[in-house]
Amino acid sequence: MGRKSALAGWLRELDAGQIRDVLALRRDAADRRPRSLRALADELTTTASLRAAVDGLDQACRDVLDTVVRSGDEVGVEVLAERLRCTGKSSRAELKRALGQLRARALVWSADGRLVASPGLRPLEEEPPRRITPAPRAPRRVPQDRGFADRAATTPATSTVEGVTELVDLCDNEVVACRATGPGLRELRRLAGALRADEALTRLWVGLAVEARLLAVDDGRLVPTVGSDAWRAASPAERLTVLVQAWPRLAWAPGAQRPALPEASSSDSGEATRRGLLERYARLAEDEAFEHRHEVVAELAWARPAVHGRVVTEAALVEAEALGLVALGAVTALGRAVLADAVAEVAGRFVPPAATTAHLRPDLTAVVVGLPSRELAALLDLVADRTATGWRFSGAGVRRALDAGRDADDLLARLASVAEHGVPPALAALVREVGREHGRVVVTPVACCVRTGDPALLAEIAAHRSLAPLSLQPLGPTVLASAKPVEETLALLRAAGYAPTTSAADGTAAVERVPRRRVEAVPQARGTTGGWRAPLTEQELAKLAAALVERERPRPRVVLPPQSHRTGAVRLLRDQSLVLRDSEVVLLAEALASRTSVEIAVANGPRSTVKHVITPVDHLAGNLKANCAPRGEHREFLVSRIRSVRAVTGV
Repeated sequence: MGRKSALAGWLRELDAGQIRDVLALRRDAADRRPRSLRALADELTTTASLRAAVDGLDQACRDVLDTVVRSGDEVGVEVLAERLRCTGKSSRAELKRALGQLRARALVWSADGRLVASPGLRPLEEEPPRRITPAPRAPRRVPQDRGFADRAATTPATSTVEGVTELVDLCDNEVVACRATGPGLRELRRLAGALRADEALTRLWVGLAVEARLLAVDDGRLVPTVGSDAWRAASPAERLTVLVQAWPRLAWAPGAQRPALPEASSSDSGEATRRGLLERYARLAEDEAFEHRHEVVAELAWARPAVHGRVVTEAALVEAEALGLVALGAVTALGRAVLADAVAEVAGRFVPPAATTAHLRPDLTAVVVGLPSRELAALLDLVADRTATGWRFSGAGVRRALDAGRDADDLLARLASVAEHGVPPALAALVREVGREHGRVVVTPVACCVRTGDPALLAEIAAHRSLAPLSLQPLGPTVLASAKPVEETLALLRAAGYAPTTSAADGTAAVERVPRRRVEAVPQARGTTGGWRAPLTEQELAKLAAALVERERPRPRVVLPPQSHRTGAVRLLRDQSLVLRDSEVVLLAEALASRTSVEIAVANGPRSTVKHVITPVDHLAGNLKANCAPRGEHREFLVSRIRSVRAVTGV
């Protein structure tokens, strides 16, 4: 008897309550709604179902299962205890618990005093376990005021919102190279430098922005989506809500050395790791905290090693702390809201309202308390360059603002409207000095011309060596002709240290605007294992278990006259098969009535069949029960899958 048949036989020994317990722990098999215990055995031994069942085991159960699989079908409980060195009372109790867990999941069962492992299982580790791995000590807890964690989480949550906002702005203004799998390591390091963050945090920000559909890959680069503008214009609380809701959906493993964007995959290890970590912290009381984080990581790594490796669990904890979900060893109200799907209700407590003013300092720096509003950030980014603590004003930044169409007085007035304590004299002097020089050189697109009111300056430009690629030719005392387009002429003049502006053909000033790219974010396809079905409820599981057990009970047979028996069988078989000819249906019914052997061909895929010599013994609910030659194995065949029937002799 094969192992799958042995599994079906063992299932027939269980009552309805035990079958329901198996279905509850193997939900994927239950959701397929098997019609018999044999069909349930088939579902329980699929690769996907076995992987899901094994992934849910703790380390002790994995050790026991690995040893049973390596031992084949020749090990009993005593031999297993000897191989795993279970000599003490506690180790024996742990072995008994592990075997109970494996039996409840239909991974290991007992038959004739021997332990049998489910077919399809392979050794879990490279080296066989020498003993059962003991459970680590429970993480120690300490009392803590319920408000401490929430207050401590405000700073990292605010930093994450600001960092992702800067990332989207950066992708809007610069080319950020990105392959289908994500930014390369060199590009990631460049982004980290520009955002003044480490690589791990930058990787998290990129993943959040993509998962929240704020960024998308288009033509080999990261580009803001059409929805990113509304997100950047939203309040800090609304922006934090979007990012926090995206975090549990991240599919890539936390702490992955190679950054990856979500792609079509059936793997949900990243999601399971992050959610499992948050659920463990959520089991704390509101006035408790874990004393040591490494104890929490060790407990999770033992309880579910397939999902909670030590490295990825520690990385997931760092991510949760960066988002304000965990702080000071405790889960925050924001973390509990993630599990309750109520983030929007509490997000406002973890980020300050958008600031509309800044403190402009005499040392040509600007500092904003909290998150700047989009308008304030746009103004400061236009006039100054970001630093680790705020913004720094410089001549290049002021020229950039003047190039955008503002004059010095307008720029000073705009800065004064957002300055908490006015514009410092040093900054006002810088703006006016740059404003006096700005626009002395004007570039006119006549394919194109450079003009100025200062003949001496024009002569200097014409003789400048670095401007030789422009092939400048004088058209008059104040006009030079350039052989390059307007954009190239402007770039070379600015690289040479001049501050030119552009004008239209009629002489009016032209405002330079950088074109913005937007793409539609494509929803990431998640791998599926088949058609969608709603999961079974507890009541439906109980009904299914009862129905499976009921179908296996022997039914009283009604003895019919031979002719009546054949006629009824012919009618049923003809209704259940659209392929067999009438003569084949009669032949199969005759074999069923007289217990004689026939050869059938059963469909095995779209274009192939497998032949069996069988002796039919029963026919129920579209299934033909028969004994197969030459070993007499008892099997079931769907009548609808039988493609031909032929008489045989000598069997």
